[in-house]
Amino acid sequence: MPDDRPYDLVLFGATGFTGALTAEYLARHAPTWLRWALAGRNPGKLAGVRDRLAAIDPALAGLPLLTADVTDPASLRAVAESARVVASTVGPYVHHGEPLVAACAAAGTDYLDITGEPEFVDLMYVRHHAEAVRTGARLVHACGFDSIPHDLGVWYTLKQLDTSGPVTVDGYVRAGGKFSAGTYHSALTAFSRTGEMSRAAKARKAVEPRPEGRRVRAVPGKVGRAKEIGMWAVPLPTIDPQVVRRSAAARPEYGPDFRYRHFAAMKRLPTILVAGVGMAGLVGLVKLPPTRRWLLGRLASGQGPTAEQRAKSWFKVRFVGTGGGRTVLTEVAGGDPGYDETAKMLAESALCLACDDLPPTAGQVTPVTAMGDALLDRLTRAGLTFRVRTDG
Repeated sequence: MPDDRPYDLVLFGATGFTGALTAEYLARHAPTWLRWALAGRNPGKLAGVRDRLAAIDPALAGLPLLTADVTDPASLRAVAESARVVASTVGPYVHHGEPLVAACAAAGTDYLDITGEPEFVDLMYVRHHAEAVRTGARLVHACGFDSIPHDLGVWYTLKQLDTSGPVTVDGYVRAGGKFSAGTYHSALTAFSRTGEMSRAAKARKAVEPRPEGRRVRAVPGKVGRAKEIGMWAVPLPTIDPQVVRRSAAARPEYGPDFRYRHFAAMKRLPTILVAGVGMAGLVGLVKLPPTRRWLLGRLASGQGPTAEQRAKSWFKVRFVGTGGGRTVLTEVAGGDPGYDETAKMLAESALCLACDDLPPTAGQVTPVTAMGDALLDRLTRAGLTFRVRTDG
């Protein structure tokens, strides 16, 4: 990693809702020696964010501001070449994300984001993984609620098991919180692009190597009662199982035969039926341009839940792992999943890449592959709970 660059870390998209929360987290928790900067397309709004940060720490009144826009490749190249690590909160990533990924891959700069968009992640692998391997850049997607709790939660669960033989892990997600405009727009974009998402996945599968001498799977489960947690389980088709599978493929610690399944956990069966009908209807509506435009207009960019609403939000992900004749129940838990905790996860991931002694990796890699125990330690110190449950 080049150490002669002026910045250890640049936060791109600092004027957005989650970007501003990430900047505030860094203002409170980044080491004083860290050389960092804010980047975005509107200098006036960047200055407004810096003013809020200076109220947290007066030393940040002179925090550098970099003007850059996803439509201006030269500005993105300048940001990438000036930093060791760039963290981006600018989505939907399938529309706005690639130019910065390309700039970081070419410059040998570590890149992080909070995308949960499978199409974008697969396209970035096909188009920029090889260049990042050549330059030594680490491209780490899904460093927010998608998919840190699930990727690190499985990693933590494996530490409680004998992985010399077959290992299975099932993840069960529960959360309470409100959407911001960024998450809302990204989700609707993904729902409207199922064909493109399938083609991107096939393109990646055609070029991505598979682990030799080991079997690694992420398979869909079935709707049913999960007796280990006392709730109903519904298969959850998010990016998280893909991230877990890729971590397992990259790291031999997952054992010779690993399988993961991913579920939403619900207390009542009628809730499942209502949610299923609603989701099917939404997926159909967003494929029609007029209704998609109307739905996208329901939340304006930059909007999100208030501090009071976020304070009431929470998440819990429980994992049932089996290996070596033993079954263990673990849990990852925290506060507001989409915003406060996502900002924390992204910021701590960026600090981990910028500050910690990590194993050498390059190319598109998962959070566990790039950071593993170092990030687990950071997030535990930052207040996320990783624990073994004994009460079911």
